[in-house]
Amino acid sequence: MPPDPYRPRDEDDGADEPASGRRWPRRLRRTVVVVLAVVVVGAASTYGWAWSQLNNDVDLAKVEHRPAPGKGTNYLIVGSDSRDGLSQDDKKNLHTGSAEGRRTDSMMVLHTGAHGATMVSLPRDSWVTLPPFTYPMTGKRPGPSKNKLNAAFSLGGPELLVRTIEYNTGLRIDHYAEIGFAGFVNVVDSVGGVRMCLDKPIKDKKSGADLRAGCQTLDGRQALAFVRQRHQEANGDLGRSQNQQKFLAALAKRAAQPDQVFVPWKSLPTVGAGLDTLIVDKGSDLRTLMSLFQAMKRVAGGSGNRLSVPVARRGVATSKGDALTWDEGRAKRLFERLRDDRPVGHSPTRPSP
Repeated sequence: MPPDPYRPRDEDDGADEPASGRRWPRRLRRTVVVVLAVVVVGAASTYGWAWSQLNNDVDLAKVEHRPAPGKGTNYLIVGSDSRDGLSQDDKKNLHTGSAEGRRTDSMMVLHTGAHGATMVSLPRDSWVTLPPFTYPMTGKRPGPSKNKLNAAFSLGGPELLVRTIEYNTGLRIDHYAEIGFAGFVNVVDSVGGVRMCLDKPIKDKKSGADLRAGCQTLDGRQALAFVRQRHQEANGDLGRSQNQQKFLAALAKRAAQPDQVFVPWKSLPTVGAGLDTLIVDKGSDLRTLMSLFQAMKRVAGGSGNRLSVPVARRGVATSKGDALTWDEGRAKRLFERLRDDRPVGHSPTRPSP
């Protein structure tokens, strides 16, 4: 029925409302849709670009005589002293020296499974058995020998390091991630620094560390000095490994804060900051790195374990300099529990400050 032109108009029927006023909900919906589309496309572009930047250089298929797969997932996290990406001024300011090539500066195994995440530091001065291997350049194949753990990387690269860790722990390494000095500094700076609380001041000429006691935010340069210094640590290399664990957990916690994730224009610097120096295995992708990151976040939040391999003796004189030896019985039990994905029997870590 056509409307009655003589019917009295209700005061609230909107007949005199401007057309633009009636259209604003539709415009709002369109605006929301456009903004969401921009966010989704931006995020997809960011992560698509990041995926293309990964250096999938490590072929775990080349590792010889591997142990059988265990339960859960094992990540080998390696910090190398690669100076790639550093200018001469950078090397001077960061106290890195000018050595060519790359060597391992830190090594950790991160296990994830049904009982959460466990991060185990493997001090680089650990006195271990290097298994038989073939030199890439000469083709020679020496038998097993005793050496420091970081020698495996120097002699045979990531593949021999993985083989050596598997040989001495019985754990099968599922994924490998390595970052150099430049990438480390850039990642820390990209998240605005990382808050750390120190029990005592640290001043170390070799690493350039000059930090006061108490809580403070470390920038990339300060953070690199902190994780590298060991001469003021009572436990030497073991103490440094513990500092590295604490810092990585705090970094993961900082990077997981709401102002750092899922915002394309904020996450792009963070995602891309270390990718040019990040080396991973051929089976890793961004989902792998996200799983690694989430596990580190759980450790930082206190729902995981942060451990060092059990040590029997420190400062052991060897033909390769002072080293430390593992407590073989306790270390074997720890690695067996990780391999079988059983609780390691330690209290969860405290949340990082």
